[in-house]
Amino acid sequence: MSSLQRTPLHGVHLELGARMVPFAGFDMPVQYRSIKQEHAAVREGVGLFDVSHMGQLHFSGPGAVAAVERLVSCRVTSLRVGRVRYGLLCNEEGGVVDDVTVYRTADDALFLCVNASNVEKDYRWCVRHCGDDTEVRNHSAETALLALQGPGSEALVAALTDLDVGALRRFRFAESELGGLPVTVSRTGYTGSDGFELYLAGAGAVELWKMLCDRGAVPCGLGARDTLRLEAALPLYGHELDDTTSPLEAGLARFVKLDEGGFLGAEAIRERAAKGPTRQLVGFEMVGRGIARADYPIALEGRPVGVVTSGAPSPTLGKSIGLGYVPPSLAGLGSRFDVMVRDRPIEAQVVETPFV
Repeated sequence: MSSLQRTPLHGVHLELGARMVPFAGFDMPVQYRSIKQEHAAVREGVGLFDVSHMGQLHFSGPGAVAAVERLVSCRVTSLRVGRVRYGLLCNEEGGVVDDVTVYRTADDALFLCVNASNVEKDYRWCVRHCGDDTEVRNHSAETALLALQGPGSEALVAALTDLDVGALRRFRFAESELGGLPVTVSRTGYTGSDGFELYLAGAGAVELWKMLCDRGAVPCGLGARDTLRLEAALPLYGHELDDTTSPLEAGLARFVKLDEGGFLGAEAIRERAAKGPTRQLVGFEMVGRGIARADYPIALEGRPVGVVTSGAPSPTLGKSIGLGYVPPSLAGLGSRFDVMVRDRPIEAQVVETPFV
């Protein structure tokens, strides 16, 4: 018997004939029709993802805001109710425990949306570093999360709610009802396209999924989610980020409040910044014929100098692209190096990101 966890939409995925794969301890759909078709649905229309494997950690109490301020790299005290910020949980050495989105739900309450593979680790980390005046609760198991993404998403959501969706700007959220179901509507996403993430009780997930699909949303799997986030050059934990990687190496300095300090890992990150980076994350496109994949070596004149963290053919651009760590001397636009594709050197060139 499989030990993989299932989201509330597992049965729907099987009914739709999705190809299922293990991911972060869950049995998840990687694609329904084709990754290219699903990718195009998000770029040109509206796609729907089951991301209920993601975690939600809720903080409440008189010390909640101060506790989260100490835990994450972004500013929290100034975050208004109904707004969201992207930030990082960092360890004492300045590495990334996880990258998260921070939701301010009340004057004394917030929640973090965390990566599926890190839910338990993050929960233990947060409990360990919060005081007695803060309660931390893991609501991941009972929460479903649907991501509706693409230029057609606003009109679709607006047709199901009295909420003024057009006034809900990027990185803001509101409590509402969609088709009679209580939903937290968040104008956020992980695709580089406009869209919404919809939080609700797991019991309502199937009804909302079918409601959205009946109105034109195209079911999309993890395959399209990955090609979309790669085109947007968005980091994936376990690829671009891990416990040893500094946010500065990953190009995330704008999400780190180093001028204020005070968050866990800030001093170590400042020390790393003073010494200067030994590597830097870059986006590149393949010049020669070949596809870069995660963990492929990056070489210069036959000598290993870095590693690919993510790579795939870009359905939008029609060329192979990737992200990888290289020495700062190779991080400038136009710099060239080789990606070792099955031990064959294939030339690549650093380009601007996001790719799309």
